[in-house]
Amino acid sequence: MANAFLFFLLLLFSSNIIFENIHACNQSERSSLLFLALTLSSPQLNWTSADCCNWEGITCNQGGWITHLQLPSKGLKLKGGIFPSSSLANLTHLTHLNLSHNSLSGSLDQTEFFLSLKYLEILDLSYNLLFGGLPSSLPSSHIRMVDLSSNRLHGAVPSSFFQQAWNLTSFNVSNNTFSGPIPSSICRPSSSSLRHLDFSFNNFNGSISSGLGKCSKLQVFRAGYNYLSGSLPEDIFNSTTLEEISLLRNSLYGAVSDRISNLTNLTTLDLSYNQLSGVLPLHLGKLSKLKHIILDFNHLEGSFPLSLMNCTNLVELRMGANNLGGDISMLNFSKLSQLSKLDLRQNNFFGILPRSLYSCKFLKAIRVAYNNLEVQIEPEILSLKSLSFLSLGMNKRLTNIKEAMRILMGCKRLAVLSLQSSFLGEEMPNSVEMTDFNGFQNLLLLDLNSCNLSGIIPSWLSKLKKLLILDLNNNKITGSIPSWLGTLPRLQTLMMEFNQLSGEFPKELCTLPMLVSGQTAAQVGRIYLELPIYYRPSAHAKLLQYNYLFYIPFIHLGHNCLSGNIPIEIGQLQLLHQLDLSANNFSGNIPDQISNLKYIEVLDLSMNDLSGKIPASFTGLNFLSSFNVSYNNLGGPIPSSTQLQSFNASAFEGNQLCGAPLPNKCQTTEGADAPDMSTQDADTKEHQIPWFYVSVALGFITGFWGVCGPLVLMRKWRHAYYHFLDNVQDRVHVMIAKCMASMRRKFV
Repeated sequence: MANAFLFFLLLLFSSNIIFENIHACNQSERSSLLFLALTLSSPQLNWTSADCCNWEGITCNQGGWITHLQLPSKGLKLKGGIFPSSSLANLTHLTHLNLSHNSLSGSLDQTEFFLSLKYLEILDLSYNLLFGGLPSSLPSSHIRMVDLSSNRLHGAVPSSFFQQAWNLTSFNVSNNTFSGPIPSSICRPSSSSLRHLDFSFNNFNGSISSGLGKCSKLQVFRAGYNYLSGSLPEDIFNSTTLEEISLLRNSLYGAVSDRISNLTNLTTLDLSYNQLSGVLPLHLGKLSKLKHIILDFNHLEGSFPLSLMNCTNLVELRMGANNLGGDISMLNFSKLSQLSKLDLRQNNFFGILPRSLYSCKFLKAIRVAYNNLEVQIEPEILSLKSLSFLSLGMNKRLTNIKEAMRILMGCKRLAVLSLQSSFLGEEMPNSVEMTDFNGFQNLLLLDLNSCNLSGIIPSWLSKLKKLLILDLNNNKITGSIPSWLGTLPRLQTLMMEFNQLSGEFPKELCTLPMLVSGQTAAQVGRIYLELPIYYRPSAHAKLLQYNYLFYIPFIHLGHNCLSGNIPIEIGQLQLLHQLDLSANNFSGNIPDQISNLKYIEVLDLSMNDLSGKIPASFTGLNFLSSFNVSYNNLGGPIPSSTQLQSFNASAFEGNQLCGAPLPNKCQTTEGADAPDMSTQDADTKEHQIPWFYVSVALGFITGFWGVCGPLVLMRKWRHAYYHFLDNVQDRVHVMIAKCMASMRRKFV
């Protein structure tokens, strides 16, 4: 029995030795890993044990060869910025290399590195700082996934790069600066396993070459945010396995082919921001699996394909900013039970908004603004419990603002409400008419721009504690600006231009928490929206798209009848980016405290009655991109700074200012060319005190009374003084007599 037990222990010990020998790492590869660790500047890897197969991120096969090197998101950085190709090249049995989400730099265009990794299957170097071009070819015929996204790689993708890519299933080079055409050689009969292609966010140009149809298993094709042109290649519609086509933000043109109906597996079609034209295919409805169709910002025309109402899986339908038209009441939305987002803005649709839309219980966003629709706020809209984004403005016959507001108060999740250019000529509902007001508790943006509304700013707005943006521009609102506006805890954008507001600028407005405290603004953060909003910074600027409510600290009160001084408390709004007080009746000096607005980009104080000088402290406003103080009563020199002098002279005209950029120079006291200054000097001299004569007079008075005063006031001093004078007189007489006698003796 004892012998059997000893035999068992011996067997167990020997098996452990064999097992350890099987998995002990190769020493040459261990040395390569240690050399790799030495090239890293931070952080230190805990690679100290004898067996490198037990090191963090390392996996070996049974022969002790390293097969996996996976160190994602470790904060790795290289000394000298040279990619460690020589170290990695020695790991000849490597199948998985994942160094993504680090800060590795250097070039990949090193042939020895790629050619040595003959068994590589997964290569993920995404989210690093790699630069340079790609090598001539992929390293291995076994490679299945390549992800080089989010680096600084550039140049063209070599046509021979995919020569050995027989097993490639995924290729991602998005978010780099690659240029040239998208390689047509990527799809071959031998590469039938390719499923995922992502070329987005680069500088690829030219047309999309035919050849994608050869990828018989292709599921995802992304090439958005490039400079691609031409039409969609016809053979792409042969790839019936395609589930996503995303080619947004290019310059593609031509019509969408009827053959797109062949792609019956398509779930996402995004061709927005291109130059596509023509009518939409009648049989789009055959794409029964379609969930997202995004075709906005093109030149599409014709009627809306009724067959799309059969795509019962539709979640997102966006066709805004086109030339589509037709009677919208013909559309039956009742089958689109999954619909979440509808955007048909800026088209030519007419008719009555169909009630069937209210059967889409999952609707979160509706935007049909800028059409010719007959829209009314119906009580049925309250059935859309998830509605958070509603934009109906710039249509016709949207009336009765009081009833509309009462109904919309019941939309508890409503965050964005835009009713621009509606309720024309009606009166703003006042607090008496909204006595039972308890809605809009989640409202972030209220847009009643260009509604021609009259009345005063209603106090029920003071209950909108989450309001970020209030747009009441282009109305006929009267009265003063209420002080309670300054108590709204999240208000960051106040736009009330082109109204009839009067009174002073309330000091309470200078305490808006979102414009005073960076900590308060940071707590709000980005608020993502169900549909993007569009913003043009200036008349000639490019239209910008935002998928969230970004921080836009503006106060626009121009073209009203506001008066009084601009309060010095305005300097508390340190986070303000734009301040427009133009075309009012403000008077007094420009507060020097405006220079505290260090982030101010637009400052317009033109067409007021402001006087005095432009504060010299304005030279410290380094972010100013637009500045206007024209047509006031300002005088003196324009403060010298690279910022103020960069603006056009028209920004200062209509005042008594001098100096650059105005053509009239400020006059000085030097030279004959300054008659006004010499006159000023003469006037100055005329009014100067004659200190020389004053000092002479004071000296005489002091000396006279310093000597004579004691003689007049003190008798003993006076008698002694006179006795002293008598003695002096007697001595002088004796001296003169002696001198005369001596002279007589000489001449006798």
